[in-house]
Amino acid sequence: MPFIRQMQTMAETMRIFKEESGQSVVLVALFMGMFLFGFLAFAIDGGYLFHERRMAQAAADAAAIAAAEEVSYGNSGNAQAAANAAATLNGLNTSAATNPATVTLTTLGSGNYSYTGSSSAAPTSWVQATVSQPVPTFFLGTFNSSMKSLSVSASAVASGGQSSPTCVCLEGSTGQDLNMSNNSKITANSCGVTVDSSSGNAVGIVGSASLSALTLGTVSSTWDNSSNINNNGSISSSTKVVQGISTSCAPAMPPAPTYSTCVADPGGSYGTFTFGPSSSGGTICYQNLTVGANGSTDTLNPGIYVVTGSLHFESGANGHSNLGGNGVFFYLPGTASLTVDNGAVINLVSGGSTESGGATAPSLGAYNGILVYQATGNTSTLNVQGGSSAYLNGALYAPSAPINLANGTSTSFTADIVAQTLTMAGGGTLTSQPTSNLGTLNISVAKLSQ
Repeated sequence: MPFIRQMQTMAETMRIFKEESGQSVVLVALFMGMFLFGFLAFAIDGGYLFHERRMAQAAADAAAIAAAEEVSYGNSGNAQAAANAAATLNGLNTSAATNPATVTLTTLGSGNYSYTGSSSAAPTSWVQATVSQPVPTFFLGTFNSSMKSLSVSASAVASGGQSSPTCVCLEGSTGQDLNMSNNSKITANSCGVTVDSSSGNAVGIVGSASLSALTLGTVSSTWDNSSNINNNGSISSSTKVVQGISTSCAPAMPPAPTYSTCVADPGGSYGTFTFGPSSSGGTICYQNLTVGANGSTDTLNPGIYVVTGSLHFESGANGHSNLGGNGVFFYLPGTASLTVDNGAVINLVSGGSTESGGATAPSLGAYNGILVYQATGNTSTLNVQGGSSAYLNGALYAPSAPINLANGTSTSFTADIVAQTLTMAGGGTLTSQPTSNLGTLNISVAKLSQ
């Protein structure tokens, strides 16, 4: 009996062990399942949070650039609105009814610019944008209640305040300020064209005309280059076009020269003549001045020429032409006008500028660098007509009037321009450089620097 009882006890023990081993398998399986589920949860939520962080970074970059552009324009009060709009466009809605994103801006001066990754000098201002938004997770909150909602932040730094000097300033407030056609060309070296017109057709470039400049700025924010730049007209790809500029160009004009009695037009019959002040750099006033009349060969002495009527360069005849003047300045008050005829061959250089032979023209002090100044209020059109050939080096100022380089002209100007409008046609070429202070266009180029 004892032996049989022992055998029964052993059998009972083996049965119990067998039943418990099945429970262990279940427990191990449950543990492994929860372990794998945890990894899956971390993978899903981690990938989601990574995606959200990338979106936040993109939103912060855009917000920083938008804010920096406003600061560089001098519109600091609009920086926050611009940053919020940029963040919203990049997927982080700052006005959402639930869990809206927030954009925090910090505007700092150049003394606080410390980004070591940039080799450039510190900008005058820079903006830091931090974008935050609560991000609910799918699984992590199951394990830790503090992880149910994460705040994802990203920061970016953008620098702005780049500018472009203006060398062609067109002050007409409406209509087409710049009209180029028929192979005309503007080349503005290291400077830009600023157009004050607020109209949708502020600039027109057609008929194989071309514009190459550092910048083209228009007050108009509705100018449509698709309808106004056509028929092989072109703007260089390197030209930065800025529409809706906040500050129009209106440079201060030089003072009017002092003059007294004005004499009659000395231009006469065929021959060789010398006109102008008796001493270099002096001032003379003409009621009218005709240069090249009847095929004469005329030379202009250095100095200041006030013309109260018509300043007229006629076309040469019998092989004769105007020998021009080095170191000359023309002042046109009242209703005085300038006309350069078809076929006129002229050579005019402003004071202190480079002559055609490479020398420097005599100085005219305050009027150095200015060739023609048609006084403010004088609305007479300044005309350089078709077929003329010239060496002209000096600024043309007609702040109240149109300037026309038209009808097949092959004239090449090296000049800065101030006018109400500029019309160019027929191969006319204008080359400008920032030699005078016609204003600065803030081109609002903001660049990420961190």
